[in-house]
Formats: sequence, structure tokens, C-alpha cells
Amino acid sequence: MAQFEEVKTMFWGAGSYGVQPPLTDEVIAEAERTLGVVLPSSLLDLLRVQNGGEVSCDRDAYPSSHPTSWSTDHVPFGDLMGFGHRSGVVSVLDTSYLVEEWDLPSPIVLISGNGHHWIALDYRECGRQGSPAVAWLEADSGMELQLAADFCSFVEGLTASAFFH
Repeated sequence: MAQFEEVKTMFWGAGSYGVQPPLTDEVIAEAERTLGVVLPSSLLDLLRVQNGGEVSCDRDAYPSSHPTSWSTDHVPFGDLMGFGHRSGVVSVLDTSYLVEEWDLPSPIVLISGNGHHWIALDYRECGRQGSPAVAWLEADSGMELQLAADFCSFVEGLTASAFFH
């Protein structure tokens, strides 16, 4: 398993879809106020390199010990949402609307997904000031699966989806 600092240097893919304007301290403060949580420093470290977008094909899946509607052995992670208000781009700042729209648990912060399934920072056990676990949520079935104890561990455990085919 790669260490976070190593992964950080090769985390992002080449595409520009979903990329928000560069992350600033003001945007982070607005995001934490809007979301009502303290965000993991490892998430902010990645988003300071690039504020959202496609992840590298070497890091586009997370292994799962439990089957999901997606696969028997992994979940997809093709993109990481950034913070911003760019038209037509879903942002982490859209979490409260999306949680209500898809009837998801709270408090969580959505970081990737498409409506039917999401990857989220889960603050339900640690509280809004704590270090959230990373969870897989399926809106249609209500399935929930903890993927990693924290965001840094999640990033270190990412691998290529090609390994699962």
C-alpha cells in the first residue's frame, strides 16, 4: 500500500471535467461553514493540488470485502468532487441538497458519486469536529458500507479498477 504523500503526487488524471477554480483558504472556510464540519486535512491537501476532477486510472477503485450493486469486490472512484460553484459541475458544496434529494443519512459530506451510489465522509460516529470514516452509500437499496476508517487510509488503499476485471 502506497503512503499518502506518494499517492498525492500521482493522484489526479489528465482530464479537466469537474475541476473547480483553485482552492483558497476562503473557500475552505466557506465550505466548512456551509457543511458544518471540519474537513480532513488529507482531503484538503489533495484539493490544493487540483480542486476536484478525474482521478488517475491507477487510483480509480477501492477494494471491498462485501458485494455492492456495483461489484462483488470493489467500488468505483473515478472522480473526487471539489469545492466551488462552477456551472454544471457537482461540488462538495451541493451535499445538503443531494442528501435531501437522495434521502441519504446525515451528517455526511459527499465526495464522489452519481445519485444511485455515493462515496462520503461519514461524520455520524465521530461528530462534526472529528475524523470521519469513508463510506459507500447506495441510495436505491439503503445499503451502507464503511470502506476506510479515515480519508487518508482510503486514499492509500485506492487501486486501479483494471485489477478487478
